[in-house]
Amino acid sequence: MHRTDKWAIAAIAIAETLIWCGTFYAFPALFVRFEADFGWSKPALTGALTLAIVASALVSPLVGRLIDRGIGPFVLTGSILLGGLTMLALSQVQTLWQFYLAWTVIGIAMGGGLYEPTFAFMTRAIGPTATRAITLVTLVAGFAGTLSFPLGHYVSEAASWRVAAMTYAGLIILIAAPLMWFGARHFETGFRRASTSSAPKGLHHGSAHLRSATFWLLAAGFTLIAINHGVILNHILPLLRERGFDASSAVFAASMIGPMQVVGRIAMMLTAHRTSNRAIVLACFSGITLATLALIAAAAVPLFVAGFVLLQGACFGVMSIAKPAITRESMGATNFGAVAGALAAPYLLGIAVAPFFGSLVWEFGGYDTVLVIILLAAIAGGVCVYLATRRMAPRRT
Repeated sequence: MHRTDKWAIAAIAIAETLIWCGTFYAFPALFVRFEADFGWSKPALTGALTLAIVASALVSPLVGRLIDRGIGPFVLTGSILLGGLTMLALSQVQTLWQFYLAWTVIGIAMGGGLYEPTFAFMTRAIGPTATRAITLVTLVAGFAGTLSFPLGHYVSEAASWRVAAMTYAGLIILIAAPLMWFGARHFETGFRRASTSSAPKGLHHGSAHLRSATFWLLAAGFTLIAINHGVILNHILPLLRERGFDASSAVFAASMIGPMQVVGRIAMMLTAHRTSNRAIVLACFSGITLATLALIAAAAVPLFVAGFVLLQGACFGVMSIAKPAITRESMGATNFGAVAGALAAPYLLGIAVAPFFGSLVWEFGGYDTVLVIILLAAIAGGVCVYLATRRMAPRRT
């Protein structure tokens, strides 16, 4: 790997860390602050994030096609700038409709700037060796939650959540956007120099994957696990408080999920040459199932929360790498941006539904009921992916 490539990967990694920190993780990090300041119900608040991720899902297929057409650097950098500017606007909202509007626009920005479009871009621009670059990006960006939760907590304590939102915005606009432009432009320029044609092959056949049973089984499996993780991520602070943990302990546990993602990704790097993508993905589903069981048990034995943090973080962290890898392996490299964008849509809809769904179930039966339902989601998701990869296996060469 050339030194300039390493600098470009590092730039994208830092940019991804900050955009995740300042948009996606900002909501759960400031959730209790929103609730205390505005006095709105949990369903009303989480409905805004649901709408944001629905918007993200809706733009994902278009973003994938734009990446295939060679304007990925503009899409990624523009989306990051949009996210930062809207976080700045969020700091000024006073009414529920303004809150919803801001998060909808942030959702559009996330649809063009988070992992899914970035990894689709890197897979297209770098080629078969993109998995290593993606892994390096996730090793750094895995600390986004670790940065976001304490930053939101301590800035809100010292000033207010509005100042915390402005802090997130500053990091995104002043640091993340320029770094993404540098990294993405580097790889896009390299791709154009190496390309032997002016347009991606098969550009007009990008919807063939929609007729594939494997595609839909993968979509179902990853959507169900997204619901599991989305509920936990956005309800982790009140969920742990309900289970007897104080505010500082809850923030610490939430903050450690990010480092555990890094631990999982390092373990994957060390064992990937001896393990198939199928085994890795199925192990992730099993680990997340065990993590939910540990969180259920933590009400009686608080020490089990450590097992939850380790398994949830490590397994979901590996999933972010394994997901594009197994998608490329099963669906092929042609029009990967379009395929990844289409697969991202139901996945993001699962994340979108998760916080609002968790709030509704909580009102009905508390977090004990929530945990049982997301446990079943993890199990069902694992079954779907098992069936998808079993169907796919005979076609591998």
